[in-house]
Amino acid sequence: MNGFLTPLTEVIFKHHGTVDKYMGDCIMAFWGAPLANPEHAHAGVVAGLEMHRVLNELQPKFKEKYKLEIKIGVGLNTGRMSVGNMGSQIRRAYTVMGDAVNLASRLEGITKEYGADIIVGEETMKAAPELVFRELDRVRVKGKENAVTIYQPIGLRSEVSADTIKLLEAFQEALATYRRQEWDKAESLLKVLKETSYGNKLYDLFLSRIPVLREKDLGPNWDGAFTFETK
Repeated sequence: MNGFLTPLTEVIFKHHGTVDKYMGDCIMAFWGAPLANPEHAHAGVVAGLEMHRVLNELQPKFKEKYKLEIKIGVGLNTGRMSVGNMGSQIRRAYTVMGDAVNLASRLEGITKEYGADIIVGEETMKAAPELVFRELDRVRVKGKENAVTIYQPIGLRSEVSADTIKLLEAFQEALATYRRQEWDKAESLLKVLKETSYGNKLYDLFLSRIPVLREKDLGPNWDGAFTFETK
């Protein structure tokens, strides 16, 4: 566990993050406190991307020594929250609390559903314009009534290829037709995308939803959001 958590913690520190706590094999971290950082969203996303690069470099070692492959999901969200020493008169910890924090945890929990290494909330996407994101979906996470738009960071704009941008735009078109309930067109676009090697699990997810949604009377005001019943 130490061999896994140490290099990832080093990445967080490198990008000026604060480690809140370790929860089993999970790291909770935040940016923007105790020292203000106007680039907190950018720093958090770049740290998440680098954590996956570092983990990929470590995989051969883990496979050789422990006969296993380690995968992680990262959830990031930006918003107002309470930060400080919290707890009881007996014991306190420097931590963050609030709805924005809870949503980040929910986003981490659904990364595997989309085959995404990292999922971020809309405010994080808006606060990091130097990065390219793929819009994944609109969702209602466990415990929340309002739908939120979720995104997958792809990389720095200066590093993302033109071919990748075209694939992202093609999925955006498929997503738009899906939300307009144009099921045949959405299905056709997703099948074409599935022939690529980028994001197959994401395409399969939407292709599996379409036959079910076809049979429902969603009405003209359907917002296209998917409701998750579990954390």
